[in-house]
Amino acid sequence: MTLRRPARLSLRVLAIAYITILLLAPLFVVFWRTFEHGFGDAFDWMTTPAAVSALWLTLIIAVIAVPCNTIFGIACAMITVRSHGRLGRWLDAVLDLPFIVSPVVIGLALLLVYGQTGWFSALFADNGIKIIYAVPGMVLATIFVSLPFVAREVTPVLREIGDDQEQAAATLGASSWQTFWRITLPSIRWGVAYGVVLSTARALGEIGAVLVVSSNVAGQTLTLPLLVYQRNEQVGTGESQLLTSVYAAATELAVISLVVLAVMMAFGSRRSSRK
Repeated sequence: MTLRRPARLSLRVLAIAYITILLLAPLFVVFWRTFEHGFGDAFDWMTTPAAVSALWLTLIIAVIAVPCNTIFGIACAMITVRSHGRLGRWLDAVLDLPFIVSPVVIGLALLLVYGQTGWFSALFADNGIKIIYAVPGMVLATIFVSLPFVAREVTPVLREIGDDQEQAAATLGASSWQTFWRITLPSIRWGVAYGVVLSTARALGEIGAVLVVSSNVAGQTLTLPLLVYQRNEQVGTGESQLLTSVYAAATELAVISLVVLAVMMAFGSRRSSRK
């Protein structure tokens, strides 16, 4: 069905208005409130020891979580597509859990498993390893919530390319490892790259599950999203300087998100051009 020109224009105006109200306007307000007292004031809040530590911890957690999810996601996609038994169908269903389950519930589950009275509490405590209210628990929570993205991007690519080239390589004597590195991985690289970007974006912005398993101590277990949450909780009536600190931390997250969005658009265009 072909829409008439007035109808197309109306839909475009409606879409632009919707995006402006829900996305662009709040983002503009965040930037404006950050720099309304000058760039120097905002920069001072962005470079406090707590803010610098929170930024580094956010990046470190993402650097740990994303490679783990990349390896696991590729493996899951291979099993889901190439396996024709129950394992592939079961794994395909389990991958949707992070989309269905609330991040807060994920954090609570980690607390029940690795907390002081959890199933594995004695095992880790006896070896001097602290999971909950420490960085390892925050990493586990981030890994869980960003788990499906690489697998969900790679799976349709694997289905599209089929396994003819892999079978041909096996016929010529190539091992499974050689086939993966020389045939499969080059074919799915743009799907992997796009999934990595999505997983990175999710890891950088996670707060629900991390909030449950973090002690929120500045310089130790405080990420950038948690810093925004913590500073916002401390804001009182008329405390404009502290309010600026909230927007300054939010601006850092917004800038990181815009960079991730630009990379995602670049990879998306490259992936489309390869089809």
